[in-house]
Amino acid sequence: MDSGGRKFYRMRASSVPQWDGHRAFEHWYRSNQVYFITARCRDKFPAFDSKEARLIFWDRFNHWTTHHEFFPWVVSLMSNHYHAVGYCKRGESFGQMMRKIHGSTAKLVNDLLPDRHLPFWTEAGHQDYFDGCLRDEKQCRRASHYVLTQSVRHGICRDWRDYPDTKVYMDLDKALARASELRAFLYGVPYARYIKGKGKRKDRS
Repeated sequence: MDSGGRKFYRMRASSVPQWDGHRAFEHWYRSNQVYFITARCRDKFPAFDSKEARLIFWDRFNHWTTHHEFFPWVVSLMSNHYHAVGYCKRGESFGQMMRKIHGSTAKLVNDLLPDRHLPFWTEAGHQDYFDGCLRDEKQCRRASHYVLTQSVRHGICRDWRDYPDTKVYMDLDKALARASELRAFLYGVPYARYIKGKGKRKDRS
């Protein structure tokens, strides 16, 4: 339980405690939290090249996020990966939501493929996605802009608005205002990437 009285929920990415000589990846979830999520198909396989596959992803993503009370703000789907920023109301159901999104998407997209791609998502450490609690409004703006501009970064188009698989569910300023009211950021917890002299990037702003 954190200092604000909210529980953390843990879920191991694999039932096997060791994977390829390393400890299996673990996910930690917390209620009332803004999250960044990213996942990639194994071996960068372009499973979402077809329109049909992309429609499957959006259908399953929207269905299970609604069911588990995760409120997406911005999501972008590429040919072999996706990124999302959104608000998680109930941390205890976050892992179930991800399992259902990934399981149903993998099954239905594989039904379209000439040869089944199995495992569909899994990467090193038997990890099929990364999730992170965002620390504050500043980090959230950066993460949201990163998701929003994926199609530009990948050279697909010059303006993200021209890419149909980047979807904005909620105005960022309104979402941030509400998240601030709810204290939905992991305030006070350092993030190495944005600390001077640590991680890959220095915070110069």
